[in-house]
Amino acid sequence: MKTKASLELADVKAVAAAAEKEALANQWAVCIAIVDDGGHLLWLQRLDGAAPISAQIAPGKARTAALGRRESRVYEEMINGGRVSFLSAPGLEGLLEGGVPILKDGHCIGAVGVSGVKSIEDAQIARAGIAALGL
Repeated sequence: MKTKASLELADVKAVAAAAEKEALANQWAVCIAIVDDGGHLLWLQRLDGAAPISAQIAPGKARTAALGRRESRVYEEMINGGRVSFLSAPGLEGLLEGGVPILKDGHCIGAVGVSGVKSIEDAQIARAGIAALGL
């Protein structure tokens, strides 16, 4: 029987704090979502001034990154490249840049999704959060 790493509450809090720090340092009003490897929501944080819709988009980006085991940006690029069939993929709803998987030893243990600023900046915040784990 195999064993696998998983996110603990302390990990989630560390990721959230680092992501929040990155957002606040840049004065970006965003929502930050953290999910486990199955896409289940573990954390949702809406910073002051973040648009209400961001609280729906961020978890979608995180779920997409976790379930797909890749950055949500990959799906956006495929769609923009003409593979519009991905718009109907079941379970994938945040098909925009800003969802980043958390990888440990080559395995996805969760993901961070951010929404509220430019997509590349959303991803920057997500990566800053993940970096707090030192993986």
